[in-house]
Amino acid sequence: MNIPTPTSNGLSGVTSGLSAGAAPGLPDEVTLGRMASAFFQALPGAALPSFDNFASSLGAGSDVGKSAAPELSLAQSGPSILPQPASAPVAPDVVDPLGSGGAEFGVPEAYAASLPSVTPPQPPSAFTDSLPVSPPGSPYYFIGEASPYAQSGVPAKPENRVVAQSFGLPGQGELLALLADIGHERKSADISGQPQNSGNFYFLDAAREPEIAPSARPPFDVNAVRRDFPILQERVNGKPLVWFDNAATTQKPQSVIDRLAYFYAHENSNIHRAAHELAARATDAYEAARQKVQRFLGAGSANEIIFVRGATEAINLVAKTWGVQNIGEGDEIVVSLLEHHANIVPWQQLAAQVGAKIRVIPVDDSGQLKLDELQKLLNAKTKLVSVTQVSNALGTVTPIKQVIDMAHAAGAKVLVDGAQSVSHLRVNVQALDADFFVFSGHKIFGPTGIGVVYGKAALLEQMPPWQGGGNMIADVTFEKTLFQPAPNKFEAGTGNIADAVGLGAALDYVERIGIENIARYEHDLLVYATRGLSSIPGVRLIGTAADKASVASFVLAGYSTEEVGRALNEEGIAVRSGHHCAQPILRRFGVEATVRPSLAFYNTCEEIDRMLAVVRRLARGKGKVAA
Repeated sequence: MNIPTPTSNGLSGVTSGLSAGAAPGLPDEVTLGRMASAFFQALPGAALPSFDNFASSLGAGSDVGKSAAPELSLAQSGPSILPQPASAPVAPDVVDPLGSGGAEFGVPEAYAASLPSVTPPQPPSAFTDSLPVSPPGSPYYFIGEASPYAQSGVPAKPENRVVAQSFGLPGQGELLALLADIGHERKSADISGQPQNSGNFYFLDAAREPEIAPSARPPFDVNAVRRDFPILQERVNGKPLVWFDNAATTQKPQSVIDRLAYFYAHENSNIHRAAHELAARATDAYEAARQKVQRFLGAGSANEIIFVRGATEAINLVAKTWGVQNIGEGDEIVVSLLEHHANIVPWQQLAAQVGAKIRVIPVDDSGQLKLDELQKLLNAKTKLVSVTQVSNALGTVTPIKQVIDMAHAAGAKVLVDGAQSVSHLRVNVQALDADFFVFSGHKIFGPTGIGVVYGKAALLEQMPPWQGGGNMIADVTFEKTLFQPAPNKFEAGTGNIADAVGLGAALDYVERIGIENIARYEHDLLVYATRGLSSIPGVRLIGTAADKASVASFVLAGYSTEEVGRALNEEGIAVRSGHHCAQPILRRFGVEATVRPSLAFYNTCEEIDRMLAVVRRLARGKGKVAA
């Protein structure tokens, strides 16, 4: 069977002649969709499965050309890289015969029938020429790209890059039509006075479009992006891995893995002070990563960026330096009910140490902060407000700019926990006017063991060091020690040099795709997942705020969260089940634990359908959950 060249309108010449009365023996639209998915997952030049082989892969008892048993599904049988409305019934419990691992049915934008040849960048011949050049990046999405790792002021070499060609967004019209239909249904329900069956989720209301800034970058192809993440080719329990545990940690693109390997192969050394070549290379790579973080956060200076192990250590650093220095007996620290334990426990420890008090901002029934209650909490005793920008348990996006402005008006400083926000939203710490901002590298496709504290320069200058040792001193005598200025005075000892460099590579990757493109795609995935989950009897979604990132916590009647998580794992689907280190907010909704699928830009609608099929099966009572 000859598979035609993809076009912006789908598989030209294949589906145009299909109809409900197609001749026996011809593949149905669902089968064609799966064949197209297999075709577009294959690397350019790879051998393609024949039609006969594909038909036989459906297994015994499968009739090519015969539609699956009619049953409600959110799968889309036509070409798409965005979530789509259902147009052909597909049995949700049928396992993908291709074992494709969640690639969408449809036409990639970056992978046309042929691609121009590219030559991987060659190793530099001299150190002065080496800073802009890294090992060859991912061989797929950014083909042959050099991904320069340069200090500012050093011109980067021209990129050898195949730019994704934009054919528009296949299926965008259908998605907008779906949202419009849902919005019309809700308006009709309002007029009739009947209950709204859609669940009152903001993203199912066509009147509310996400406020996402436009991006000059072309839309990305999810299948091509997925090839940048080697772990997505793994199989769990014989099934293709579906990684829906992104709020716990994200997977790493090949470019980050390559950058780490290159560091250890060509640059490994302790940093600063040494006069030899490798020390210079390592120092330049480390400080270049600091500058990348500065640009990514919109900080005023690289000296406002401190490397730590993660967001937890970052909050502890602020608590044990600025906190001890500025918070005393009778003072008040304000946190929200949404917080991760890492943004509660350090402040409790400080309060116990100095005699301060903890005040808590409540949330409404949707999981959003009550700003009117925050206003009541703020007073002359309030020294610090420490609030998450995105809830790890609910996905709620807090109105952080309003929180900061209100706190500053009361004379308090503000720490923003950005661990869950930096991979989903554009952050500019100067525009927010945050006093401190923290995040972890492994939440944004970087290595574990590396994180960031941003602090305003004037605050960092006044803060005492947290730890003592090498790398942070100007002069030591037995009578007195002089410390270096920030950020060095907060980075005692040998830091996590390689992983800081790896974090810089991860930020490069995110920036080249475009955080706005990521936000749009993840928003649509959240629409798709939420609509699917809310349609299943017995599912209760926890957290329905008007602004959410891609987290869909839920519980299923009759099952513990561990049982649901175990059933999903049997199908290769990784979700988090438990309290997510956020027990106070879950107890606000009367639960001790939830099942938490959390999405990233390499996830697909097909993967969501695989999850929904398991949850539907449990809801119908089909099969037993293993003891």
